[in-house]
Amino acid sequence: MGMRRQPRQPQVGAAPASAPSPALLPDFCGLPMALGVVLYGELLAFLFTLASTSPLSSFWERLGPLSLLVLGIVLLAGSLLCVLGRPMRSLPGPVAVALALAIIVASALMVAYSCTWLMPWAEEAGLYPDDGGPGLLIRAGLISTIVGALMLRYLYLHQQWRAQVEVVANARFKTLQARIRPHFLFNSMNTIASLTQTEPRLAEEVVMDLADLFRASLATDAETTTLAEELELARRYLHIESQRLRERLRVIWDLDEQLPGDAQMPPLILQPLVENAVYHGIQPSETPGQIRIVGRYRRGMVNLSIRNTLPASRSGPGHQQGNKMALQNVSQRLEAMFPGSARVARSLVDGDYLVRMVFPYPRRQS
Repeated sequence: MGMRRQPRQPQVGAAPASAPSPALLPDFCGLPMALGVVLYGELLAFLFTLASTSPLSSFWERLGPLSLLVLGIVLLAGSLLCVLGRPMRSLPGPVAVALALAIIVASALMVAYSCTWLMPWAEEAGLYPDDGGPGLLIRAGLISTIVGALMLRYLYLHQQWRAQVEVVANARFKTLQARIRPHFLFNSMNTIASLTQTEPRLAEEVVMDLADLFRASLATDAETTTLAEELELARRYLHIESQRLRERLRVIWDLDEQLPGDAQMPPLILQPLVENAVYHGIQPSETPGQIRIVGRYRRGMVNLSIRNTLPASRSGPGHQQGNKMALQNVSQRLEAMFPGSARVARSLVDGDYLVRMVFPYPRRQS
């Protein structure tokens, strides 16, 4: 049978000793978080202006200075929480939350005091409360305490929800690992049995590919892998299927040279999507089909797409449901690893089924 090919085991990231608990404080340096805080700060200024007893004719006149005051507090507090975020997250949860609230209140008092010092004319213009600068400081301190506490509580609940989504996605992933489609295993064994009689060297390669697929599937403790390893795993799967389907399956690889092979991503992301492309697009078709895998790297984002032809008759609803289940799992796991910066979309393009995923590289460490 010639020289025996050594199996290449996909390398995966080491699993931590124990799963970390969700952090009480989020990453305040992220762009979505910064934009959200600024937006809600401006909304708060809008509401305060509406709640004022002043006539509506002076609404815009009062909204401008109040917006500057609120945005100053928001930007100062957000900047301090961003700079101090990493050491604060190493503190015990209640201590970190108390310190974050103290930073918010201190920022409000500093900005309010700066306004009374830099803009004394604002009191004469009636922009301050009736009790003047001291009243502004007291109100700024109390309002920032209440609003800051509510905001931190909301962010904590949001972090818990995100952690729960990640746990559910990982549980579904491990369930999918334990339920490798029996038809694929049986078809692969039949293919190997037929090749041993005609092409023993090719049969040995298929055995090695199948062993690597099962080895990667059974590596349930792995949390991350690399793009290069995922692509290699997809190649091995398609190599096995191409021996079974022969001329019915045509695979086109269109990968950019700039595609970063060391990009981190969840394990077994591509292979289930490629398997769906074969199972729902190529196998039921009476005519030859095609799978096109495209990879690009643009502006710090990895773009991958899997496009497959569809059979002329698609009367079975189970196929589309299966695609949606796989996409939901892939989307949840990417979102858990790249919060707010990864996306998965599906569409029909000229009669073909297209799945596109985008995630950032390098991965931003929180």
